[in-house]
Amino acid sequence: MPRNLHHLKPIAAVIGSLALAATLTACGGDSAASDAKVVTVYSADGLKGENGDGWYDQIFKDFEKQTGIKVKYVEGGSGEMVQRAVREKTNPQADVLVTLPPFIQQADGKGLLQKYTPKGADQVAGGDKAADATWTCVVNNYFGFVYDKKELKQAPTTWEELLDARYKNKLQYSTPGVAGDGTAVLVKAIHDFGGKEQALAYLKKLQANNVGPSASTGKLAPKVDKGELLVANGDVQMNYAQSKDMPNLGIWFPKATDKAADAAGKPTTFALPYAAGLVTKAPHADNGRKLLDFMLSAKAQQQVSEIGGGFSARKDVKATDANAIALTRLMDGVALFEPDWADIDKNLTSYVEDWKTATGS
Repeated sequence: MPRNLHHLKPIAAVIGSLALAATLTACGGDSAASDAKVVTVYSADGLKGENGDGWYDQIFKDFEKQTGIKVKYVEGGSGEMVQRAVREKTNPQADVLVTLPPFIQQADGKGLLQKYTPKGADQVAGGDKAADATWTCVVNNYFGFVYDKKELKQAPTTWEELLDARYKNKLQYSTPGVAGDGTAVLVKAIHDFGGKEQALAYLKKLQANNVGPSASTGKLAPKVDKGELLVANGDVQMNYAQSKDMPNLGIWFPKATDKAADAAGKPTTFALPYAAGLVTKAPHADNGRKLLDFMLSAKAQQQVSEIGGGFSARKDVKATDANAIALTRLMDGVALFEPDWADIDKNLTSYVEDWKTATGS
């Protein structure tokens, strides 16, 4: 989701090359390897298609054709990708990191991202990019759940319905702290139940029906489509794209409780964008900058809904394709709230530990 080349040289040449490498590293992390025609992307799952038909598949193909730069892709949960980048911090292997909140903020706080403003970022809303230019939203998205349309006939409407015995071993959500969408379950529950303690009390009860942990949210939708699960968490972009090949997959949003007065009685969700940043001391930083520019280009952003089933990050791109119309209809009547990402980033570790304690995970 790279590789040390060792060549036998006369010792003077070796010493000279080491000195040069040290100089280049001190100048910002680019080395002679930056000249290589490759760029490595670490990304949360959801933008690459199951059958090579996703947004990443198209833009990576177009990028390689236009630039001659090969994209090497590594995929996993948002937290998993950040943890991997942390382990490699002294010898970075990735050039571009793409994760969901709050993990992009976490990556920034750990010094994993360097400043770069991609071309087109001026058309990205202020809340969808870092004030210090370390990351920028490339695909807008919203948190959601999926259900098996064949088995359930109609979507659940409330959190409480999921406590019913019919969902025992037929419900699963990805792991908070590991997967971005899994962390989003916790974020939404805290909002909808009016506080952390109330949310954890509910999730403790829900554990009786939960199949167990999952590091990847993307792997849950196929289980729902096949009837192995009745309900799972996800996000609108990924699940809408998956529904093209999974006819039994439906998207829904649990309603807020009366304690969440801003949206009482309404289904709620929040923006969960894919945000991208240039990795600190990236081995192919120049190529990473080119890819970030390409991701935010008007053409690539037009393809976000057309191919990826998501929402463009650019305000000046007005999608009118069939997917864009269907997505607008899907979001109609859903109340949006804005999480306090700074607070979540600050307290994420304790929130996850509290969730583990409450659920026995």
